[in-house]
Amino acid sequence: MNLRLVLAGFAILVAWTVLDMIMHRLFLRPLYDENPTLWRPFDRLNTPLITAVTLILISIFVATYWLLINPKSLATGIGFGALLGLALGIGSGGGTYIHMPIPQKLALGWLAGGWIKGIAAGAILGAILR
Repeated sequence: MNLRLVLAGFAILVAWTVLDMIMHRLFLRPLYDENPTLWRPFDRLNTPLITAVTLILISIFVATYWLLINPKSLATGIGFGALLGLALGIGSGGGTYIHMPIPQKLALGWLAGGWIKGIAAGAILGAILR
């Protein structure tokens, strides 16, 4: 396995962890607190499942860039990340809003968060996998 792929995946994991902490624990926290019956208590979250889903998403992100995106550059990485992040953000924010009574602001927050995380991942890929 290419060491650069592993490095890129690890860098995305770190970036996403930091962005998730900022997004969920700082900016979106008041919206979660307004709707406590919608969420599992923090101590009842399935950490192995969260980790598995995150690693699968990162693997798909890295593999798609590595296999399908040419030329590989910082600019194409950011463009790829912006598009894929927007798709993931619409899927999580919009898809959840369609099916659950979450506040519209929360859906928009998830959309923006997914987009930002995609841009960050794309920038990492473009910088590492040239």
